[in-house]
Amino acid sequence: MLITQLKSKETIASLAEGKVFIINCHGCKEVHFPEKEALELQKELEADGKLTGAITTDYICNPDNMKLRLEKHKDEIAAADVILVLSCGVGVQTVAEYFEDKKVCAACDTYPLPGFQGVTPLEYDCKQCGECYLNLTGGICPITACSKSLVNGQCGGSKNGMCEVDGDMECGWERIYRRLAQIGRLDALKCPTQIRNFATDDEVKNL
Repeated sequence: MLITQLKSKETIASLAEGKVFIINCHGCKEVHFPEKEALELQKELEADGKLTGAITTDYICNPDNMKLRLEKHKDEIAAADVILVLSCGVGVQTVAEYFEDKKVCAACDTYPLPGFQGVTPLEYDCKQCGECYLNLTGGICPITACSKSLVNGQCGGSKNGMCEVDGDMECGWERIYRRLAQIGRLDALKCPTQIRNFATDDEVKNL
């Protein structure tokens, strides 16, 4: 289970450039999914003439089910400049993998709670860090795709595109670079990375 909340209005406005197609996921909403906020966002984009279409479904992290759903909206998706996904990071990564030539953006941040989450048969994972990086990395999570969870680029240990920690694992940042190049978003690598503070409130008070 998890808690999903919308990113700030300013962030979403910067993501929703041009025409937008929205995908809402209600699969793991046992705890919280921002249904009211999501509907308001959809109405605002529609009123501005920016919305080409939207779907709401369960578990978009199931790629076979998602593919069938998206086929019914292929014209609306083709007309969109960006696909805005309201889900945890697993759902965003699933959609990004399906649309290799389309800009796919995470509209939410996700926070963890113990319990069941998702049904994806793929290897995607979401650490529910509360500060989703997928919009800067082409829909590939640097925290889960990199053995060292590096968020500011590749380390110096990879060899022939493979991870130095796990020789059977492709370097996550090699994958990110290829993906950004494919969708013409290498400029995203110039964005400064906000360093996260993992200290607890008590630790901060004692500094």
